[in-house]
Amino acid sequence: MAHLNILKKSALLMLSFSLLTACKNESGKAEQPALTTEEQEQEKGLKDYYSDYFSMGVAVAPNTIKGESAELLLKEFNSITPENVMKMGPIHPEKDRFNWEEADAIAEFARENDLMMRGHALVWHQQHGGWIFDAEDGGKVNKEELLSRMKTHIDSVVGRYKGTIYAWDVVNEAIADDSTQFLRKSEWYDITGEDFIIKAFEYAHAADPDAKLYYNDYNAIIPEKRDRIYKLLKMLVDRDVPIDGVGIQGHWSIYGPSEEELREALDMYSSLGLEVQITELDVSLYPWEKEQRERRPGDVDEFTSELEQKQLETYDMFFRVFRDYKDVLTSVTFWNLSDQYSWLDYYPVEGRKNYPLLFGEDMQRKKAYFQVIDFAEEKE
Repeated sequence: MAHLNILKKSALLMLSFSLLTACKNESGKAEQPALTTEEQEQEKGLKDYYSDYFSMGVAVAPNTIKGESAELLLKEFNSITPENVMKMGPIHPEKDRFNWEEADAIAEFARENDLMMRGHALVWHQQHGGWIFDAEDGGKVNKEELLSRMKTHIDSVVGRYKGTIYAWDVVNEAIADDSTQFLRKSEWYDITGEDFIIKAFEYAHAADPDAKLYYNDYNAIIPEKRDRIYKLLKMLVDRDVPIDGVGIQGHWSIYGPSEEELREALDMYSSLGLEVQITELDVSLYPWEKEQRERRPGDVDEFTSELEQKQLETYDMFFRVFRDYKDVLTSVTFWNLSDQYSWLDYYPVEGRKNYPLLFGEDMQRKKAYFQVIDFAEEKE
């Protein structure tokens, strides 16, 4: 009997050794036990659920690429867009001076973590640094000088991030809000007419021939502005201007746009042979307002269960449509990471709390998140 017990113990030891050996990797270190299905689901992020559809991005500030925010970003997203630091005013505040530090840090973060990166935005009527329009004599520069300064800016910025930034918002918001006008009455337009748009794309293409070049605008789904954006895009395409796509700023709300409006716009833009990206997605709890204003009676900032449900349904509709258009839609980028911070907390009403994103103030997934990924179970 003692002999049998020794044999049994030996067999158990051999079995344990075999199992331990099987669980070691090539470096000789014991591997971690296989994850359960539930644990595997916890490890997946938006980028994984949508890997067969389009890239999933987020707008970042310098503090987003640090600490807990960076961990959430890397788990959920595979693309980033600098929210402000690459706009002309912040990155090029004076004619002969550039601020590269914060933009460089974000670009380095993208390279280190193998993230796609969009550039935002080369030419815009806001945050431009007033110097670009000012002549040395105190007046306004002429057309030739303005285009020359714009070229220098584009050459410098696009050239610096060549190979890191795969796509640029070249011209931002050039269409007028006033339906009686076509192009926005900005200093760009006043000095150059429509030429600043055409030249911006030409300069950007020359600076980085491999980068995708986009025109970017808001209210691009609303029919009356959609039609004028389409007119501009068609003009650029017909003139063989080097443009690759249109960026639709998805600053939407639980009140709209409708599914019909969204599908019609995607059909129109893609009919030009252009790629489409949703560049600045958030879903506000309040109706659209363009102008900054003060708080009024009735301006509440509570995220009620009714608003939560409505936002969930709205996100669900948007992403159902996005999935249907995966052949023309190449990226969806959220404008900010979580409800801890959103530009909508400050605009159009300063201090009115909004909850427009898929991650809450605690940086945890909201109910709308699970609705957005619910299709994955159906697919499997």
